[in-house]
Amino acid sequence: MGEYRERILYVASTAAHLRQFHLPYLRALRDRGCAVTAAGAGEGTGLPEGVDFLPVPFEKRYLCRNNLRALGILGRELRRGNYDLVAVHTSLAAFWTRLALGTMGHGRPRVVNTVHGYLFDKDSPAPKRALLLAAERLCAPVTDDLLVMNRQDLDIAQSHRLCRGRAALIPGMGVDLSGFHPAGEAERAAARQRFALRSDVFVLLCAAEFSPRKNQAFLIRALRDLPDSVCLLLPGEGERRAECRALAEALGLGERVRFPGQLPSAAPAFLAADLYVSASRSEGLPFAVMEAMGCALPALLSRVKGHEDLLSDPETGRLYPFGDREAFVHGVRELMDDAALRARLGSNALRAVEPYTLERVLPQVLPRYLTKGETSATL
Repeated sequence: MGEYRERILYVASTAAHLRQFHLPYLRALRDRGCAVTAAGAGEGTGLPEGVDFLPVPFEKRYLCRNNLRALGILGRELRRGNYDLVAVHTSLAAFWTRLALGTMGHGRPRVVNTVHGYLFDKDSPAPKRALLLAAERLCAPVTDDLLVMNRQDLDIAQSHRLCRGRAALIPGMGVDLSGFHPAGEAERAAARQRFALRSDVFVLLCAAEFSPRKNQAFLIRALRDLPDSVCLLLPGEGERRAECRALAEALGLGERVRFPGQLPSAAPAFLAADLYVSASRSEGLPFAVMEAMGCALPALLSRVKGHEDLLSDPETGRLYPFGDREAFVHGVRELMDDAALRARLGSNALRAVEPYTLERVLPQVLPRYLTKGETSATL
């Protein structure tokens, strides 16, 4: 009789999310002899060999027909799959998967919910906060362990008891910085040429999905209050990209804002930039900021959860109040005019990002996705 293989269902909202953030974990679980099924919307191409894929038609709108279909698919899979562990990621997938688990009664698998950033915080509008918190409370009875990536989310989980057992603060999923490094002069020149940026302009970079939460429109509008020598580089795709392009054109900023689309690797954009910026409403623990830190690129970020954790020391970067355009413009001007300050912040950030690297984080987080994984920080 063969040795028993631990069976794990590993769920995220999309296959793209699995490919972007979870390949090292899927490989590591497979290599430890686990039988792993990954699940999410889309196609399972690009996943590690030996990892099965279950297509689940999640949609971003919580209450829609496809999410009800997803609930049925997950329920059938959980009943037939005899899983030991279900690891859920992203708010949408975590909600519907845990709803399906709630129908199983006794004998259900252990559940670990990794929160990549609750979609609410203390400053969210009361109706939104109440609705999303109610969803988390509904799922708490089938959440055995909870992993969060920033201190505000840990406070939310603790104060509202959002799992049965324990919660832990983890340093994200670990960022792979093997392709990111401080720019040399030749690399910088080549990167700027790639994005049609002159050598004498000051380049702001925000590498993120175009969405309301990422708030790129704020950055575009703020560009009007900055010198003509300041340009904005916005790689990525998403629902608000066309709207942001139209806004830049309407404001007469078409020549100062670049929209290169989704890049095979974001590294050239970091090499071309002088300052990393973000106007996000909320974050979990953003990879793009950590990649900027790995390039010794100084950052100017909205003061929200996730950003506060990465730049807790003001000598590693600058924070400004969310939505405060005057403060943002002041921060850009200060850093634009002080090359020595930029160099110091970038150098400090390069050291500060080391605890968040994949090689440091994966050995800490991976055991939590195994049946006998350790937990900490009791709720």
